[in-house]
Amino acid sequence: MPANVVQLPESNQQIQYLHRTFEDQQKAFSNNTMPSFTERMENLKRLKQAILKYQDRFIDAVDRDFSCRSRDETLIAEIMPSVQGINYAMKHLKGWMKPSKRHVSILFQPASNEVQYQPKGVVGVIVPWNYPLFLAAGPLTAALAAGNRVMIKMSEFTPHTSALFREMIEETFPQDLVAVVLGEADVAAEFSSRAFDHILFTGSTSVGKLVMKAAAENLTPVTLELGGKSPAIISSDVPMADASQRLAFGKALNAGQTCVAPDYVLCPTDRVQAFVDEFRTQFSGMFPSLRDNDDFTAIVNEQQYQRLQGYLKDAREKGAELIEINPSQEDLSGGTRKMPLTLALNTTPDMKIMQDEIFGPILPVISYSGLEEAIRFINERPRPLALYLFSYDRDTQRQVLEATHSGGACINDAVMHVAQDDLPFGGVGDSGMGHYHGKEGFMTFSHQRAVFSKQRFNSGKYIYPPHGRAVHRMAYKLFIR
Repeated sequence: MPANVVQLPESNQQIQYLHRTFEDQQKAFSNNTMPSFTERMENLKRLKQAILKYQDRFIDAVDRDFSCRSRDETLIAEIMPSVQGINYAMKHLKGWMKPSKRHVSILFQPASNEVQYQPKGVVGVIVPWNYPLFLAAGPLTAALAAGNRVMIKMSEFTPHTSALFREMIEETFPQDLVAVVLGEADVAAEFSSRAFDHILFTGSTSVGKLVMKAAAENLTPVTLELGGKSPAIISSDVPMADASQRLAFGKALNAGQTCVAPDYVLCPTDRVQAFVDEFRTQFSGMFPSLRDNDDFTAIVNEQQYQRLQGYLKDAREKGAELIEINPSQEDLSGGTRKMPLTLALNTTPDMKIMQDEIFGPILPVISYSGLEEAIRFINERPRPLALYLFSYDRDTQRQVLEATHSGGACINDAVMHVAQDDLPFGGVGDSGMGHYHGKEGFMTFSHQRAVFSKQRFNSGKYIYPPHGRAVHRMAYKLFIR
């Protein structure tokens, strides 16, 4: 076997491990249903220390899995947000855990109301291949902060990173607190069929439907972080250099293999050529070469590479104008799995790039004649995970935000909303359901238990049967109006 290949464990072995560990975690949770603030803080500290200890090995593992992944991209998009998310949770955990007081109507006085935040129990997390560390560590942070036990199914498409993450977790936590499961799609299917107390899945819409269907058999609540075709609107007023630079970074990050990558651009008809020219300038400034440039990430595997090549072939055959941005005009064939960022003009609805989430370095550019037309184009399609508007005009910003729906949005930037610790992250409609990150992550993995409390004096006895007394008539007169 080649030295750079990691052999995944046998499916049967992993499924047996899954069942055994799930039972162990259920038993462990039943013995400690409300971990203290100190316990949770210690778990978060251990996770942070482990990521810092392993960060260089993760950079190498992700690079091997992609055949080329920029060291800085892994630092910026995986290590940094993972560590910052843990820091934010530790800073605010005590406040999150504190029960919140609620109003009590005079009808029920004297009494008190509060909401207590209980751990849900054993949580399942299913991780995709595109950001394997961040999309495992982020949910794990939220689940541990909320006091849960956690099982994580890593992707089979990033075997080096998945194996390394399991090694790190086994060194850091007991198996009945955090455990990692490896394996192929059959293991993932078995994983999602377990009666977890909550499942968080990140991945495609089609697989998300299967996860939700399996979870429904156990009435397991799910958070689905999916994707879709996230639009970017360029307004008539924004400087083209500003919009193009930020879009080029957002689209080129991880070679477009990002769930919130700009999927297509809506551009005023009279500014399309200016966008093409400026986008080429900005991208070329960031990546003057591609083939041997460690800053430019490759497509993760041959299957994904061929899928994207098929999109280009389909678009070309159906009349699209494809503009490859390959600054040094390099030959990228020969197994590099690197693709130049390609703009697609004159697209039509029957092209695959206009139907499927692209998830790669292809960017359709669609012209529009008025902002209402751009908004209508977005609203005629499934609700996206992200929406990007490039305009410095406040009225335009307000109009777009009020007239559209998306999981999240950025004004004059792309993808950066994901890195905001105090903003919830999640989709809507076809792009997902539920949120995590920051406080919303704590809330997602907590049961919000409503507690109504009374002491010795019971005012409620005055409306007990027999009915028809004066006290009943007075209560109805006062409170039914």
